[in-house]
Amino acid sequence: MNIPLVDLKAQYQSIKSEIDAAMQDVISKTAFIGGPYLASFESGFAEFCGVGHCIGVGNGTDALFIALKTLGVGIGDEVITVANSFIATSEAITQTGAKVVFTDIDPVTYNIDVNQLENKITAKTKAIVPVHLYGQPADMEPIRVLAKMHNLYVVGDAAQAHGAMYHGKPISTLADFTCYSFYPGKNLGAYGDGGAMVTDNPEWAAKARMFANHGRAKKYDHDFEGVNSRLDGLQAAILSAKLNHLDEWTEARRRNAYLYNEFLKNAAVITPKEMEDIRAVYHLYVVRVRDGHREKYQEHLKAAGISTGVHYPISLPYLNAYNYLGHTENDFPEALKASREIVSLPMFAELNAGQIEYIASIIGQFEM
Repeated sequence: MNIPLVDLKAQYQSIKSEIDAAMQDVISKTAFIGGPYLASFESGFAEFCGVGHCIGVGNGTDALFIALKTLGVGIGDEVITVANSFIATSEAITQTGAKVVFTDIDPVTYNIDVNQLENKITAKTKAIVPVHLYGQPADMEPIRVLAKMHNLYVVGDAAQAHGAMYHGKPISTLADFTCYSFYPGKNLGAYGDGGAMVTDNPEWAAKARMFANHGRAKKYDHDFEGVNSRLDGLQAAILSAKLNHLDEWTEARRRNAYLYNEFLKNAAVITPKEMEDIRAVYHLYVVRVRDGHREKYQEHLKAAGISTGVHYPISLPYLNAYNYLGHTENDFPEALKASREIVSLPMFAELNAGQIEYIASIIGQFEM
């Protein structure tokens, strides 16, 4: 049996007629940039997120960067984020000219440790960027309390958390901006790059839309310099077709996660734990393998036809890109420890119980 980490072909086959028709519609109308398909998706995704405005852009990194710039983040500012994420999170911060300030993780959820946040805040802090990693919401209530207390903005990185809920509310309603990636492997993925930011603030939405379109007020009239970041019509039409199935796919991912938890309850791995009163959407299903056996563990699964991944093998503060910050291994011990132990198992909506049981049985055969 061969089981991939993610199976995009299976998803396409399940809605092939809808996807093909959507793409043909765009091509027949040559509505490649802007136009009705983009407008329709932005409206639908804003409603899905429970907010008033969605701005489609070229990718999730641009969404974060444009959101921060819209809020006035720039040179001389500091922005706090988590030590365990993809570099896009921190990269977007430094692209504004601000300094990135890392915080260690909660060892259970792998999200930002809110108990360490206040110690990171200085007179230069302008914003907090919590990451809803692997599809589990960050602990937003204490983040919002601190942000209000210190007059800070909150920009959520939801690149892996389409449809996640926190205390009964969509995560998009709990930040000034929430930013999404539509990279093909995401829970809601395009057939190329794509991203979006959502907000309930109409003034910020208008400014962000202008910033993403060269600072343009109207054709050849620019109020300020911006960037060129577009979600094109083809991707928007594809995403609209997929959006109709996202809740169904999310529930399938959640069922698969619960099956994993059940089948692995006696295995020598640590399985994910959901926070109370949240809806995790399981972009990734991440377990921990202790005692430095990760490579052997992955080879064991690979020999049985099971693909795995590591998200992420190097915590952000320890990347060569951030050597200039001078961090030591003592600065982020939980993120460092997790980076050496985490393994992502296959997770996608089309994964079935038989495959999960097989994966669990192979894991059960692993000997340290």
